[in-house]
Amino acid sequence: MLLDRVTWQVSDGDRVGLCGPNGAGKTTLLRMLAGLDEPDSGTIVTPTSLTVGYLPQDGLAHEGRTLVDEVSQAFRPLLDAREELTWIEHSLAEPTLPEGEHERLLERYHDVSEFFRREEGYSIDLRVTQVLDGLGFARADANKAVETFSGGWQMRIALATLLLGRPGLLLLDEPTNHLDLDARNWLESYLISYPHPVILVSHDRYFLDAVVTKVADLSLRTITDYIGTYSSYLTEYDARMNRLRKAKQEQDDEVARMKAFIDRFRYQATKAAQVQSRIKMLDKVEIIEVPPERKHVHFTFPSCPKSGRMVMELTDVRKAYGDLVVFDHLNLHIERGDRIALVAPNGAGKSTLMRMLSGAEAPTSGSCRGGHQVVKQYFAQDEATRLDPMKTVYQTLESDAPINMVPMIRNLLGGFLFAGDDIYKKAGVLSGGERTRLAVARMLLRPANTLLLDEPTNHLDLDSKDVLLEALAAFGGTLIFVSHDRYFVDRLATKIIAVSQGRVEVYPGTYEEYLWSKKQRQAAAAAPSPKPAAPARNHQAPAAPVSYEHKKRADAEARRRRRADDERRTRVSELEQRIAAHEAKIRDLEAQMSATGFYDDRKVAEEAVARHRQLMWEVGDLMNRWETLQQPDE
Repeated sequence: MLLDRVTWQVSDGDRVGLCGPNGAGKTTLLRMLAGLDEPDSGTIVTPTSLTVGYLPQDGLAHEGRTLVDEVSQAFRPLLDAREELTWIEHSLAEPTLPEGEHERLLERYHDVSEFFRREEGYSIDLRVTQVLDGLGFARADANKAVETFSGGWQMRIALATLLLGRPGLLLLDEPTNHLDLDARNWLESYLISYPHPVILVSHDRYFLDAVVTKVADLSLRTITDYIGTYSSYLTEYDARMNRLRKAKQEQDDEVARMKAFIDRFRYQATKAAQVQSRIKMLDKVEIIEVPPERKHVHFTFPSCPKSGRMVMELTDVRKAYGDLVVFDHLNLHIERGDRIALVAPNGAGKSTLMRMLSGAEAPTSGSCRGGHQVVKQYFAQDEATRLDPMKTVYQTLESDAPINMVPMIRNLLGGFLFAGDDIYKKAGVLSGGERTRLAVARMLLRPANTLLLDEPTNHLDLDSKDVLLEALAAFGGTLIFVSHDRYFVDRLATKIIAVSQGRVEVYPGTYEEYLWSKKQRQAAAAAPSPKPAAPARNHQAPAAPVSYEHKKRADAEARRRRRADDERRTRVSELEQRIAAHEAKIRDLEAQMSATGFYDDRKVAEEAVARHRQLMWEVGDLMNRWETLQQPDE
C-alpha cells in the first residue's frame, strides 16, 4: 500500500516539492492528481474550472508538426479564435450575405476579437519564442519536424507546450532530467514567477531549494508537509525523526514492561484485575512507526600514483565531422588538481571535448598530449549501455575491482540502492536508472588520478548523488566533468570551461562566480560607453603608448556605440508613444462597439470593426518590436 487515509491540501501559490524514498508513491500521486489513475478509496476534490498539466518522466513523443506548430497547440483556443476571425472577415466581404446574418457575424466578431485580445492572442509568437529560447532550442529549429528531435528534446517540447498552456495546476516529474544548466536556470526563474500552484519531483537539490515553498514528504503511507526550502526540510526531517525514534523507544520500553507484568502475574488470582487492565491497554496502543534510517555510505577512491603537473594539453586542435566543424584552433591546458566543470548548451560540443580529452576520439588536426603518469578514467554519457547484460549486479563490480576493493562492493552497492537479492539481478533486466547507478558504482572502484565524467548524475536519486559527491569531493586527483545538477557543480568545480561556437573560455573560479562575471560582462557590453576620463595629474609612471590609429579606431567605436544607444532609446520612446496612442484609439472604438444600436448602421459598424482589428494587429507588432529593443545586443 502506497497511501492510506491521506488528507492533503494544495493551496493557491504553493510550489511543492514531493520527496520520499524510492517506491513511496510520488509518481503515483502525481498521476492521480492528473486524473490518469484513480484512488482505491477516498476522493480528490478540485475546482470545476481547474486545468491540470502533467509532465511525466519519459515516454513522450511528438510527430506530424513543426516545432513551432507543436508547442503552439498550447494556445488551441486562441488559434481557433484566430481562424474564426479570419473566416468571419471573409464572410463579411461576401456581397450576397443576408442583412440579419451580417449583423450576427459582426456581433460574433466583436466577441471573439475581445476574447482574443483579452487572452493576449496577438503575442502568441513572442511567447513561443521566449519559452523555446529559454529551454535551449535554436532559432533554426523552429520549422524542423518534431519527430527528428531526440528523446531528451522530445521532453523539452512537452515541457514547452505545458508551460505555454499555463495550467491552473502544474505537475512536473523530474523536469530537469534532460535540461542543461542554462535551461535549468531559466526554468527555475520561470517557475518562481509561475502564477499557479506547482507540484514537482526532482533529484536536483539546488533546483528544489530555489523553487519550492513547501516540501511534502511521502513516507509510511502518509504525507507530511514541511514549510520552507528543501534544506530546511532536511533539518526539520532529521529533528522529527529523532523525536519519533525517541518516542518509539519509550513506547517499546513501556510495552515490554506491560508484557512482562502480564506474563509474571497471568495466573495469580490476586493480580487478575491488573493483568486484564494491562491487556486492554496493550490492545489500545497505536504502534509508532519509524521509517528505516537513511543509510550514510562513505566511500573513497582507491589510491593511484600522482600524475605530473601538466595533465593534458590541446594545441591548435580542430575537430570536424564532415562539413560540421565543432572546434577550430582550440588551445587548452589542464594541470594536476584542477576541478573543471564544462558548461554549455546541449549540442555545443561538451561531449566531443570530453571524448578528445579521454582519448576516445582523436582530433581532426592539432595535438592532444597527455602528461607524465596520467591514469585516466572516462565515464561516457552512454556508459550504462556498455554493461554486460549477462553479468549480475555483483559480478559487474567484482570483475573490475582491484582485490583490495572487493570487500567494499556490498557496501557500495547498498549506497546505490542495490540491497538484498537485487545484487543477483542480471544487468540486462535493470531499468535505465538502475543501469546508470550500477555504472557509476563500478567507476568508483577503479584506481585513477584523472577522472573525466560526462553527466554521471543523470537518473541518480539524491542519496546516490550524495555518495558520488562525497567521494569526488575527497578525490585528490584531477577532475573534469559535465553535469546539469547545479548543486553538484557548485560543490565540486573550482574552474569553469564554457564551450561556445567552437571555442572555450576558461574561468578560474566557481560556477556562481562565473555566472556573476558573465552577467557583469553582458551588462557592460549593453551599457553606453563611458566618456574618456580626464588624465590624472600625478607622478605615476606613464601608460604604455597607444598608437594614433588605435586611438582613432577606439574613439570611432565609442562614438558608434553612443549613437547606437541614443538611437535605441529614441526608437523605444517612439514605440511607447505609438503603443499608447493605439491603445487609446482601441479603447474609444470598444466604447463605441459596446454602445446600444452600434450595429444599426451596417457600413459604420463594418468600418469600426475593421479599424479595431487593424489597430490590434499593429499593437501586437509594435509590442514585438519594443520587446526586441529591450534585449541587450550579444
